[in-house]
Amino acid sequence: MEQKGSPVALGTENVWRLLLQYAIPSVVAMTASSLYNIIDSIFIGQGVGALAISGLAITFPLMNLSAAFGSLVGVGASALMSLRLGQKDYSSANHILGNVFVLNLLLGIIYMIVVLLFLDPILYFFGASAETLPYAHDFMVVITLGNVITHMYFGLNALLRASGNPLKSMYATIFSVIINCILAPLFIFGLGWGIRGAALATIVAQAFMLTWQIRLFSDRNRFIHLRRGIFKLKRKIVLDSFSIGMAPFMMNAVASVIVIIINQGLIRYGGDLAVGAYGIVNRVATLFVMVVIGLNQGMQPIAGYNFGARQFDRVNSVLKLTILLATGVMMIGFLISEIFPRTVASLFANDQDLINLAAPGLRIVMATFPIVGFQMVTSNFFQSIGMAGKAIFMSLSRQVVFLLPLLLILPHIFGMKGVWYSIPAADLLSSIVAAFLLAAQYRKLSDKP
Repeated sequence: MEQKGSPVALGTENVWRLLLQYAIPSVVAMTASSLYNIIDSIFIGQGVGALAISGLAITFPLMNLSAAFGSLVGVGASALMSLRLGQKDYSSANHILGNVFVLNLLLGIIYMIVVLLFLDPILYFFGASAETLPYAHDFMVVITLGNVITHMYFGLNALLRASGNPLKSMYATIFSVIINCILAPLFIFGLGWGIRGAALATIVAQAFMLTWQIRLFSDRNRFIHLRRGIFKLKRKIVLDSFSIGMAPFMMNAVASVIVIIINQGLIRYGGDLAVGAYGIVNRVATLFVMVVIGLNQGMQPIAGYNFGARQFDRVNSVLKLTILLATGVMMIGFLISEIFPRTVASLFANDQDLINLAAPGLRIVMATFPIVGFQMVTSNFFQSIGMAGKAIFMSLSRQVVFLLPLLLILPHIFGMKGVWYSIPAADLLSSIVAAFLLAAQYRKLSDKP
C-alpha cells in the first residue's frame, strides 16, 4: 500500500497533466502572495503616504538578502529531495527534511542578530534619507524579528511541493495571504500601527501556517515526515543542498547589491519619490515574475524526478511546456504595462508626482517581458536537474556581467531614464545567453535514449 504523498506518479503520469497538477497550486500560491504585497503596498501608500512607499522600497535589498538565505536552504533542499525521490533514496529524503529544519533555524537566528545590530547604518547605505529612514526602520525591525519564522515557513513549503503535496503547499500560501490581508488593514488603520502593522501582519500570518506545516510533517503516515535521527546535520546533504541552492542564493544576494545601486541612482537623478516609483514598478513586475516562479516550482519536481530516473523524454516535455506557459504570462504583463501604465501606478498612490515618475518606468522596465519568462525557466531548469554551475552562471551573467555595468554607464547618459533602460537591456542580453546554454543542453537530452 502506497503511503501519503508518494512521488511515484512523477515518473509515470502524463507530463501535461502533472505540470498542471503541480504548477496550478504553485501559481495560485505565488500570485496570491504577490497580490498581497501589492495590496500591502496600496494600504501603505494610501494609509501612510508616498514617502512610506519610498521607505518600503529602501528595504528591498534586505528583503532580497533574507530571501537569498532562505532559498539557499529551501530551494536547494527541495531540488535535492526531488532528485533523491527519483532515485528511490527515501532515507536521504527524510534526512533532508530534518536538515532543512535545523539549517533554517541557525541561519535565521544569525541573520536576525546581525541585521538588528547594524540596521540604521545598513538602511542609510541602501539609500535611506532622513525622511524615509523612519518608515524603513520600523518595517524592518518587525520583519527581522520574525525572520526565523519566515525562513522555516518557506523552507517547509518548498519541501511539501517536492515531496508530492503541491495542493497543501498552495493552501499554506493562500491561507497565509488571507490572514495577512485581514490583519494588515486592522493593524495599519484600526490600531494605527502604520507600516509596522503591515510587517507584523505578515509575520503573524506566516506563524499560523508554519504551525500547520509542522503538524503535517509530524504525521507518521506521511511518505516524508519528522522523526528521530533526521535532525543531525549531514555533511553531504548540507553541501549538496547549498550547491544546488547557490544559484538562487547568488541571484538574490546580487539582486540586493543591484537594488542598492538602482536606489542610489534614482535618488541622485530623481529624489526620494523616484525610489518610491521603483517600489511601484517592482511590485507590478514581481506579480508576473511570481507567476512564472510558480510555473517553475511546478516544473521542478517533475524535471528533477525524471532526470534522476533518467527519463529524459519526460524532462524535455515538461521543459517545453513550461517555457510556453511562462512566455504567455509575461506577454500579458507586457501588454498591461504598455497600455495602462498610469492606471496601474495610480492604484498605489494619489500623489501625481509619484505617478508621473512610476508610469514611464513601468513601460520601460517591462518592455522585454515577452522573453524574460524563457530566461527564468531556463535558469530554473538547470537548477532543477542539479546543474548548479550553469544556473549560477546564468544568474550572475544577468546581474553582474550585464546589469551592473549598464547601471553604472546609462544613467550618466540618460539620467533617471538610464536607470530604467538598464533593466530591460540586461534582460535581453541574458536571454540570449540562456538560449545558447539551453540549446546545448537540449541537444544532449535529445540524444539520450
